Amino acid sequence: MVWAAGVRGPELLQNFGGLECNRSNQLVVRPTLQTTMDDSIYAIGDCAACSLGENLGNVPPQAQSAHQQASLLVKSFTEQVRGAPPLAYRHKDHGSLVSLSHFTAVGHLMGSVLRNMNVEERLARWIYSSLYRLHQVALFGWTRTALRILSERLARSTRTRLKLH
Repeated sequence: MVWAAGVRGPELLQNFGGLECNRSNQLVVRPTLQTTMDDSIYAIGDCAACSLGENLGNVPPQAQSAHQQASLLVKSFTEQVRGAPPLAYRHKDHGSLVSLSHFTAVGHLMGSVLRNMNVEERLARWIYSSLYRLHQVALFGWTRTALRILSERLARSTRTRLKLH
């Protein structure tokens, strides 16, 4: 397992013998997310250079891309155990949100229901927070996420709002 945070893969990927890397130290992968040189090695997220198609560049290094790739691999591995070939990844851009501290957020959402929609202020902040909580549920499960929310609320109620030094 290799974890890469940011838009470049770690330097050590360049030194993995027999694996193809691009200029950003990302492992070059096929649509099945398997590396081009070894079918038994998969790469997703920031450390993978996955093409969007001919002359379209690579999948953007965003959390939504990594999440989509991880979800596909879960399905793909399940199917491979049953004897099926690996599934191909198809990127779906759902838009972007940017949190601006605890106060607001801005973003552009895309999807079948919303089409294209710019969001800002409270609505964007609520959507951003909801996506963050869904990410926590994916990592920790519903129970631990609920406990985290409860502990954050309790801590907020006892925390001082102003420090005088």
